Formats: sequence, structure tokens, C-alpha cells
Amino acid sequence: MGGGRAQVNKAHKTRFASKASRHAHKIDKVRSGKPETSHRAAVKGARAARIQQSKAIRDKKRAALLKEKRSSIGSHGAPRVIVLVGLSSSANVGSLAKDLLTFAEGGDGRLRSSTVASPTYKLRTTVLQAPYGDLTSCMGLAKVADLLAFVLPANSLYSSDSSSPIDEFGSQCLSIFRAMGLPSTAVFIRDLPEDNKSRQELKKAAASLLSAELPEDCKFYLADTKDDLHKFMWLFKEQHLSSPHWRNQRPYVMSEQVCIKPDDNTGLCTLLVSGYLRAHNLSVNQLVHVSGAGDFQLGQIDVLKDPYPLSERKSSDVMETEDNGIQIVNTFVPDSSNQEPLLVENVPDPLAGEQTWPTEEDMEEANINNKERKLVKRKLPRGTSEYQAAWIVDDTDDEDNDSDNDNQAGSGMVIDEQGHTDQGSDGSDIDAVSHFTEKFDEETVGDTEMADEENLTKEQIEAEIKKIKEANAEDEEFPDEVETPLDVPAKKRFAKYRGLKSFRTSSWDPKESLPSEYARIFAFDNFTRTQKHVLAKMAELDGGTKDCALVGSYVRLYVTNVPTDIASKLCHPSRRIPVVVSGLLQHESKMSVLHFSIKKHDSYEAPIKSKEPLIFNVGFRQFTARPLFSSDNINCNKHKMERFLHHGRFSVASVYAPICFPPLPLIVLKNRDGEQPAIAAVGSLKSVDPDRIILKKIVLTGYPQRVSKLKAIVRYMFHNPEDVKWFKPVELWTKHGRRGRIKETVGTHGAMKCIFNSSIQQHDTVCMSLFKRAYPKWPEQLYQV
Repeated sequence: MGGGRAQVNKAHKTRFASKASRHAHKIDKVRSGKPETSHRAAVKGARAARIQQSKAIRDKKRAALLKEKRSSIGSHGAPRVIVLVGLSSSANVGSLAKDLLTFAEGGDGRLRSSTVASPTYKLRTTVLQAPYGDLTSCMGLAKVADLLAFVLPANSLYSSDSSSPIDEFGSQCLSIFRAMGLPSTAVFIRDLPEDNKSRQELKKAAASLLSAELPEDCKFYLADTKDDLHKFMWLFKEQHLSSPHWRNQRPYVMSEQVCIKPDDNTGLCTLLVSGYLRAHNLSVNQLVHVSGAGDFQLGQIDVLKDPYPLSERKSSDVMETEDNGIQIVNTFVPDSSNQEPLLVENVPDPLAGEQTWPTEEDMEEANINNKERKLVKRKLPRGTSEYQAAWIVDDTDDEDNDSDNDNQAGSGMVIDEQGHTDQGSDGSDIDAVSHFTEKFDEETVGDTEMADEENLTKEQIEAEIKKIKEANAEDEEFPDEVETPLDVPAKKRFAKYRGLKSFRTSSWDPKESLPSEYARIFAFDNFTRTQKHVLAKMAELDGGTKDCALVGSYVRLYVTNVPTDIASKLCHPSRRIPVVVSGLLQHESKMSVLHFSIKKHDSYEAPIKSKEPLIFNVGFRQFTARPLFSSDNINCNKHKMERFLHHGRFSVASVYAPICFPPLPLIVLKNRDGEQPAIAAVGSLKSVDPDRIILKKIVLTGYPQRVSKLKAIVRYMFHNPEDVKWFKPVELWTKHGRRGRIKETVGTHGAMKCIFNSSIQQHDTVCMSLFKRAYPKWPEQLYQV
């Protein structure tokens, strides 16, 4: 029909183009003042800038890695620490440690120290043995290990006793090491057969059995012959060792030698710790933490001549030589104006809130008020003089007092629009019921622990354990439910509690009615900004050398004002692990409220109550705390207290403890009578915030006696009419999802008429939620050596 005419389409369709592009041909390019290729040139310049910036970052990282490698391998770096851990009781760790040290030293076989310098491999090594069965010592050694080496006997690979070569203690150690953050790891296989084929097959079997328990970069070594150890030493020398991030943030010294310098009859002494400085430079003005003992100041730092040099060369930098042959290269003494003070607790002023003598401004304001009061005209009888008028009492005062009394007599819990409730009782009522509220708190929180000084029989201990287990099971089945006492009015027993209109949106002032312990702690305006400033200050120390001992140098630290009994325990010959002295960041000696994300360990079966004494291992620190467990609400600034730490879910543990900066791992241990501490929970540091609101919730329950559509007569929630009137403003809810309120009292035994938003069933349960802010308990003794 169209004949020979072909269809011709448009070259472009303008309905898909922008308005500017459709009118671009109308604009004169000369008058626009914009060159044609300006956008393309700008894109090209931005791309070049990005390429240049990424190259600068890459070169910076490469230079840092090269510097780290040179410092760790060369003669200026600290010796590499190898910690040998037996995965089972059949592993002979002592013989392997002796073989490694003897082979690395290349001497006559007589070992003088656990640290050797090997001129053959140009490497200095420290080999330490983790004692089997001592969980605390293994954990302390893993904190300072550069290489965590697990020893595995070959006979455990083909023994028929168990399917895994790792026993119960070995699996516990592995779980703790993973929670702390593993450094570089390796596996040594011992007691191998002589033929090469069987040796390689056993190595493959070990790798397949342990690959699920260890990191992907874990290396497996045969460690029986000299050739095996020679191969390991060459590979170990060139290996780039990784370490946990929290350990790289702070300088630390692992002791090679510890001694005491007593003071004059004060019960204190100076602890002298000698060892290699690792991770960062250490300033003499910094505070230090002695693991398990506490925080202290430094009196002096001596930089000593390296006792384990790779090449024996005469040093010309020696300042002086002591009588025992120790040569001092440099000495740093603290500057009193720059030294950080050892401030642990804030000292509150008890008279800060007291009324002082009035100032001149106050007196002048009072005079003005008196003059204004005199100007107010009062209705007086005819013939009354000014003198007589001064003795006439206004009727308005009596009326106001009467109305106040009436309000107090009929007042109850008042809920405002945002959900606040205030008690209408005066201070005398609260003082009268403080005994009851404290007793009730002990019963509901589960804060009754067996006292150490009481001589309990075996039957009493078993009954106490059974009682705790029953309380834990009841808390899981019926959380927060408590019974109203018969002998005490509910408004007195629950005087510290209030109702909330909405747990998520109702306001709660974090500064309201704080306990006395809050006057002893410190808080930050902006914790994130403070942490950034503190880490930048630590980076400045690495750049400067004034009053700082350099990383990698052999130093002697003078830790002052250490109690003599604690220092003697640290220097005792029976101590299996070295003393670790770590430098503290700014503010890390001060007490505050720390919050940890925590999860109960799978191997721990016993219930863990809130405010129960536990041992917290946070980085290099180990202290005793009494945590308060709570949930972690993302969309709410209020968090519900938990009476027990339950299995299979994360909670938040809040404690009074010295300030720490995250990231830091957490290992929680629980003391057991006559046994090693058991691992109870693991986690990490979440935040430092005293204003975090933790609310303890209780639920009062009642049961419908008579039901009529939306109305019901509820009993057994309260036992007298005054309590019903007091709690009348608080909202009710049922376990079948109804919402309601109290309408009026019925009778004289605490029954009440309630009305709900929907029909209520006879078998339903009526509940009332009350809340009170909860706080952790102050530890009786923070550090226990």
C-alpha cells in the first residue's frame, strides 16, 4: 500500500532528552563563557587526584610495614615471644621448649634464660611454657604471645579413645584465646614415626582435624628432628606476625627480672621490673598498670644495655655501670608539672549542696520582696491600727494549708502526659519504708550470696544452690513477676517504683535521684571525641623522644608506692608467668560506669545472678566486679534489667570499673571453692556511659473474680483499698493482650473494679508493670593478687 516508499525514523527522540539538551543548539558557545570540554577536564582532574591520593596512602602503608618488619627482625627489635600450649595432657611441652632454645642458641645445651639470641638466624626468641590445667596462667601468657604454638603428640591422632586430639582443657583454652583475639598461630607435631610417608600423612591428618578450630593462616610444623626445627626457624624469621588490635594501642613490658626496693616502714615499696619495651614508646610521666595489682606512677626509667645482643660489640653510649655489672645507657626522671596524677575516684564535697551565708545580692532581693509584700492592701475592720493589723493572720494562708493537706491525703501515683509518675507521699513516708524497700530489692534482684565467713554445712550449701537454680528457672518462665506482701502496704513496699505510659517514648531524667557512688566516678561530655584525642596523644609520643623510652629497648621500670605484700607475691619464685607492666592511656585510671556486651559461655551451666562477684579480664587488666545485666534496646534510651544471665543470647553487663577505651575483649571468670576459676562468659567493651538508664521491672498480678463484658472485679493484686487508690493512675494489661485501668475499689480487702478495651476472659491474668532505676554494686576490693 505504501508503494516503494521506506519508513524513515528520527535519528533521536527528543521526548527522552532533557530540556537543556533540546535547547543547546540555540545557545551561542562564545557568549556562554563556558569551554566545551570543561566538564570532561574536571572529571579527568578529579580522577587524577583520586589516583594520587590512593598512591600516597599505599606508599604510607608500605613504609609502615617495612619499618615494622625492620624493627621486629633487626637488632633493635624486642625478642619474638613463642608460647607453647599443650592441647592435651599427653603433650610434652617442656621437652619442645628445651629443644627450641638449645637449637636457637647453638651452644653447649646449658640454658641460662628463656630468651636466646641466635647469630645464625639473626633472630632473638623468647620461649615460654603454658602450664597445663592452669587457665589463668595460660590466659596471661596468651596476652603477650607473638606466636601461639599448640603442641600436638602424634599418638593422639590415631588413638581410639576419642575422635578429637583436643581434650576438655584444650578446648577451653582455644575458646578463651579466640575471644581474646588470636595472634599468629602454629601447630607443632611431636613423637612422629621415622619414615617420611607416615610423617606427611600424620601432618595432613592433623591439619584436617584442627582446621575448624584454628584460623585459616595457621601453619603446621613437624618438630622432632634438627632439620624440622631448622626449617621452622628460617620460616619464623621471615614470617609477618599479626597481633590483636587492642594490644597494639598500649606500650607494655614483659618482665625478664623482677625485684623489690623497700621503703622506710610505710608498708609500701618500689617494684623494679626489667624487660623489653614493646608496641609503643613509654613516657616516664605516664601511669602504668601492673597486671593483677593495680595502677601506679613511675619513679624512674633506666634504659639498660641489651643483655641478649645479636652481635657482641662494645657500646660507647654507656653512662654508668652498677656494682652488679648492669650498664645504664640512659635515665628518665618524671617532670612533676607534666606527670599524670594517680586519680582513681572523685572526692565529693559533702557541703556542696548545703545552704551558705546569704550574699549581698540575696539580702537586697529579700528587702525588695518585703517592700512589695507591704504594699499589698488587706481588708481590715474599721478602726484597726497598723500595730493591730500586724497581728492579724490572713485567712488565705489557712485555706492554702488546708487545701495542701487535702491534696496530700487523696493523692496517689500521678502519670503525666509523657508517662512520668510521681509519688504524692512526703519524705517521712519514704524514710519509714526504706527498710522494706531494701529488703524487697534483695529478694527480687537475687543479691543474696553465701558469705565466706559463715560456716555453712554441706546440706545448707546444697539447699542454697538449689534455691538459686529454682529462682533462675522461675525467672525464665515468669519474668519480673512478684507477689504483693500481706503485712506491708504496697505503696510503702513499692515506694521507689513508678509506672510508665510507654517504655519506649516516656521520658526519664538520667540525673534524677542518683546514688552516692555516682559522686565518686567520672563522665565524659563526648566519649568518642575524647578517645580520638587520647589516641592522637599516644601517636605523638611515638614521634618524640623527650622523656620517652624507645620501643624495642631494654628498660628497668621503677613502679612506686606498691604495697609490700602485693609486690612479694609478684616476685615469688613459684609464680609461673612473667609480670606484665602496661602503659595506660589518659584517663584510664579513673573510675566510671563501663558497659560490656556479654554472652554466657557454652561450657558454664550454673546460673549467674546480677550483682554477683565475678572476675573481669579486660585487656591487660584483671579486676573484681559485680555486674548488673540488662537488655540492649536499639530504638530506646531505656534498657530493662535482667536478674540472670541466660544462655544463648547477648546481654549488657554494667560495672563500676576503671575507664578503658574500646576495642577491648572481655573474659569473665567465676571463682570455685578449691578449684581453678571457670570461664563463665565472654564479650567485649561496648561503651563508657554513666547516664545509661537501666530500669528494673516488676509485674504485680491479679485474677478476675467476676467478669461482665468489658468490666471485671480483680482481686489478690492488692490487699487494702488505700493501695488500690494509690496505684489507680497506672495502666493495666492482661496476658491475653487486653488494656485497661482501675475504676474504683470494691470492699475492704483490696479488690477493685477494672474496665478494659475488649472483652476479658475468666481465666485471664491482670498485670501491672512498675519500674525503678537500677545501678551496679561498688566492688569491695578491685584487685586481688
